[in-house]
Amino acid sequence: MLRSGICLGVVVCVGFAATAARSEGLPEALAKAYQTNPQLNAERARQRATDESVPQALAGYRPQIVASLSAGLQAVRDLLPGNSVRVAELQVQAGREALRNVGQGVLLDAVTAYTNVLANQSLVEAQRANVAFLQETQGIVQKRLNAGDVTPTDTAQAEARLSRGRADLNAAEVSLAISQATYTQVIGNPPSQLRAAETVDRYLPRSRDEATEMAFRQHPAVTAASFDVDVASTTIRVAEGSLLPTITLQGSASRSRDADPTLSTFGTDQASILGQMTAPIYDGGTAASQTRQAKELAAQSRLMLDQVRNQARTAAIGAWVAHEGAKIAVAASEAEVRAAGVALQGVSREAQGGQRTTVDVLNAQQDLILAKARLIGALRERVIASYSLLSAIGRLDVKTLALNTPDYLPDVHYHQVRDAWHGLRTPSGQ
Repeated sequence: MLRSGICLGVVVCVGFAATAARSEGLPEALAKAYQTNPQLNAERARQRATDESVPQALAGYRPQIVASLSAGLQAVRDLLPGNSVRVAELQVQAGREALRNVGQGVLLDAVTAYTNVLANQSLVEAQRANVAFLQETQGIVQKRLNAGDVTPTDTAQAEARLSRGRADLNAAEVSLAISQATYTQVIGNPPSQLRAAETVDRYLPRSRDEATEMAFRQHPAVTAASFDVDVASTTIRVAEGSLLPTITLQGSASRSRDADPTLSTFGTDQASILGQMTAPIYDGGTAASQTRQAKELAAQSRLMLDQVRNQARTAAIGAWVAHEGAKIAVAASEAEVRAAGVALQGVSREAQGGQRTTVDVLNAQQDLILAKARLIGALRERVIASYSLLSAIGRLDVKTLALNTPDYLPDVHYHQVRDAWHGLRTPSGQ
């Protein structure tokens, strides 16, 4: 009977058959969240804005043409150090890893929202079955009271448990409504007929050491912090560059014509090229202070990288332990439900023979419903734990899960704008 009433990917749930109309599985929900989640789309927009820092840095190498009131043309080209472009490129790389990290978080939120709805739906069904059982028990006790077999105390106990069961059902329905609202927020549409959620054990590492090693090397928070170190180190050279000479090359050309025949000339052609080198001698200590500041910030970024690595390692260990513990919890909860079901049947038969009281039956039923609730929670945590471990090693993404949705490739927009010399519209047409 348990396997027809509880589900989360291990057992089957009544009312959530895979063949139901408009049914939706966890992969489909994750694909929708990946496409429509506002937080993730906002992070993508931030990354596209970061991409623009590279063409802005490259603009220093390009001619700048302006029109003066005399309708002349002036071309200016500043020869700037290449470090500013390198800083911008490294910032883009760090931003991509930050985007990947946000994507992992959104997908994990989607898994949590999906499994919470499934668990709360199962819990509501279990509480409804519990209320039906208590109503039947209360009716039987009332009949036995009328026959003089039990006392009013038995009836009061049955009524009290029925009231508690109805309150528990109401609480389960409230939790379901809240989880459905959260699902709509994260996924982008209300839940319909949800199918059983499966774990992703096939993508997980085989040992705790392997999990920590993968997190140390490929978690997006770690790789983003590594790029931040490169940015800070390159910024030192940018600060030092302010102490170097600056070379400016400027060219101009003009032509004028005069129709007055009394003048000795009737036109003038003029062209000039002006080169200028400026070398700083003393700026009051500003450049030196900026260089020292950049070095301290670089030291800070290296320490932050160590901290992020330690956090990733700790998170991977915690996720691994939680995943292993979730397996044990499911097995224990399933055994508890089986035993509680057998106990309830035995107590019920003994009560019919006068060997057990009404409260014994009610207690056995309460034990069973609590065991079912714990199993529902354990099955939910089992699914979430597997996805959490996948996130902890940095592999919770569209490609790994093989979701039926195009993967967002931030480098596409980067290459669209990197060498753009003009144009006010974004590649998307805005």
